[in-house]
Amino acid sequence: MTGYARVRRALGDGELTVSIKGVNHRGLDLHIQAPSAIDPYEGVIRAAVKDSVGRGHVEVRVSVPKSVAGGGISVNRDLLRDYLHIYHAEAETHGIEAKPDLNATLRIPGMLVESDEPQLPEETEALLKSAMQEALAAFNEFRSREGEQLGAELKGHNANVSAAALELEQLRMGASDAFQKRLEGRLRELLAGSAMEPQRLVQEAAILADRSDIGEEIARLKIHSGELSELLQRGGEVGKKLDFLLQEMNRETNTILSKTNGAGDAAMKITARALEVKASIEKIREQSLNIE
Repeated sequence: MTGYARVRRALGDGELTVSIKGVNHRGLDLHIQAPSAIDPYEGVIRAAVKDSVGRGHVEVRVSVPKSVAGGGISVNRDLLRDYLHIYHAEAETHGIEAKPDLNATLRIPGMLVESDEPQLPEETEALLKSAMQEALAAFNEFRSREGEQLGAELKGHNANVSAAALELEQLRMGASDAFQKRLEGRLRELLAGSAMEPQRLVQEAAILADRSDIGEEIARLKIHSGELSELLQRGGEVGKKLDFLLQEMNRETNTILSKTNGAGDAAMKITARALEVKASIEKIREQSLNIE
């Protein structure tokens, strides 16, 4: 799920700012952008995020006042003064009228140096922890609101699956004649020109009957849909459990479609309804990638 939060805390002559942004991801993918002065506290940031977020591409940005941020570039003024003194002295000695090129001067090795990193105030770690906790609370509240909306959509799609399973159960009973005729035709094919033993014939008949009946698949589809409804009702972290249930629901629907293939006009309604179930399952799957 997506989310955003920003928190500020007074620090030194400025403020410490923590912003958190998150987008969809199957796992927890954490990225931290902060000045080098914050490096000692990276563990604090990572621990806070892992305690509050289970999955998502999460980007944490931390900024501190320039006076405590460290880094930056400054001019080696001693070297610059000595360089200019020698430049003007040599130009005068040799009668050369020229001015030093600033770009060339700044490219002299050692002319530009990194500034020393100031010491962060002692309260920095405590302020950072406090800011992270507040930002993560706001971040999760943002995601929770979005999660409620997504949950309502998922429940609607699952209600369609549940209703379709009940209708498939009724259609199965009405299509029993078509299934029976297909079974009889398969048995005639087996018996044509062969002397099959009665026991083998019974076995083949049982196998063919099982391959034609969709009762078990419909029953399991209803069970999985009910489990999905309970899962969404309980709330909490549901993403990984959803993945498993959707795989099972899709498997049962595919089996229903394969068994009703070629069963004649009576099974066309079953096929059409099963395809609608697959569409609802796919919509749930797409949305499940957006929740934790």
